[in-house]
Formats: sequence, structure tokens, C-alpha cells
Amino acid sequence: MRPVKAWCTKDEVHVTLADGRTISAPLWWYPFLSGLDEQGLNEIELMYEGIWWTKVDEGISVKSMFLGVKAPGAKAPDKAA
Repeated sequence: MRPVKAWCTKDEVHVTLADGRTISAPLWWYPFLSGLDEQGLNEIELMYEGIWWTKVDEGISVKSMFLGVKAPGAKAPDKAA
């Protein structure tokens, strides 16, 4: 489950693994990223089993993405009617 590439879009974080799979999770799962602009969101360091944002000194493990584990305080955005 080693990440080889990671990037963010405006709504999701994506990780490509060494075995070729790509996984994604909604950005709202990680409230600690909410204050970052597009450049900050994409300044990601690859770790052996996860990814890290030095600007906020926070990261997520690939395993937590697979298991659907959200960061504390994560709240789904309100859906417009």
C-alpha cells in the first residue's frame, strides 16, 4: 500500500499506489486541509504508508483511506436542495 503519487482536486484527495491502484477520498473527510489553497493542497510528501502536508503538519495513511476513516471533526457538506 505504498503511495507513489498523490494530488488533490477541489473536492478529493487521490493517491496512486505502487501496485497501480488509485484510491480517492473526499476532501471534507480531512478538515485540517480546509485552510489550504490549491497549491498548498498539492504540496504533499509521500511517506512509506501515507501522505503528509507539511504546511499543516498533518497526514493520512493509505490504510485509513481504504477503511473510510475520517479525521476527527469531519462533517459532510450541506447538499443544496
